Amino acid sequence: MNTGKKLDFFERYLSVWVLLCMVFGVAWGKLMPDLVDKISAWEFGKDSHVNIAIAILIWLMIYPMMLKIDFGGIRGILRKPGGLFVTLFVNWLVKPFSMALLGWFFVQWLFSSVLHWIEPGTAANYVAGLIILAAAPCTAMVFVWSYLTDGDGAYTLAQVAVNDLIMIFAFAPIVMFLAGVSGVHIPAAVLITSVMVFIVIPLAAGCLSRMLLVKVKGVAWFEGAFLPLFRPVAILSLLATLTLIFAFQAENITRNWTAVLLLAVPIVIQVYFNSGLAYGLMKLFGVKHNVAAPGALIGASNFFELAVAVAITLFGATSPAALATVVGVLVEVPVMLSVCRICTDSKAWYEGKKA
Repeated sequence: MNTGKKLDFFERYLSVWVLLCMVFGVAWGKLMPDLVDKISAWEFGKDSHVNIAIAILIWLMIYPMMLKIDFGGIRGILRKPGGLFVTLFVNWLVKPFSMALLGWFFVQWLFSSVLHWIEPGTAANYVAGLIILAAAPCTAMVFVWSYLTDGDGAYTLAQVAVNDLIMIFAFAPIVMFLAGVSGVHIPAAVLITSVMVFIVIPLAAGCLSRMLLVKVKGVAWFEGAFLPLFRPVAILSLLATLTLIFAFQAENITRNWTAVLLLAVPIVIQVYFNSGLAYGLMKLFGVKHNVAAPGALIGASNFFELAVAVAITLFGATSPAALATVVGVLVEVPVMLSVCRICTDSKAWYEGKKA
């Protein structure tokens, strides 16, 4: 990997911060259960599963990400669509279905039916969380992966914009279908509400804010002065959300801490499988390396902030599904960094050059 390019302090140690949030959250949940129960019960309406504190925090995470999306870049991507087609194929026709298959094989069959490490109902709920995780293509960290692999930044931005538009229409049907096949019924109205609240509204708000502010103040001010204001807000909101979720999950985690390790198995496998598939297809179709490398990473990584929000809305903050999406956060950064290294180290092979 190019030694001149590095993650910043927060991104480099994201897995460490997640682990610290887990420790602090579980300790909080065990030491002050009454306070945690009161916060957990603070919902928008009776039995809505939309926790007010977490909903606010997740909005503070997602809105800054949506501010980065420039839909004007989509026009340029249509002149060289090969990389986009491969990314969309992996994101929408392979990744959710491969995760459902891996979840069924490992969690529902091997870990539950064969080894009896997980209770069947809990296993189905875990798989639903894994499906929600895989059905949401990454939006934020993709820009970091693109930077580390010397990717085409404008092309990456356009790929993310197209994914976000597709997510508005495809996310809910895919989750409903695959979760139903796995034995979990998801109410259509609740899922559609989640899409509206956590995708459509922040995407529209971010797009309108970007258009208005760029028009009034210019691109340089928007990207150099306005966007950086939201970075600490998004980071602190992510850490606070994870801490609350682990506090809500404290009893489940301490009773069955092995679940975190077991859930990591299908997540790690699907990251390597989907990134390898996307990277190989890019080479097969002659896509340039600076498009193929970030495209492979887009095809493998997940929009875990959205996944956490939807899992909480559908199943509740203390549910196994919510825990499954949080494990995705814990696993993703170190695994994706290894994929970045594989892509950069294999550039000569990809371009057909002799070492």
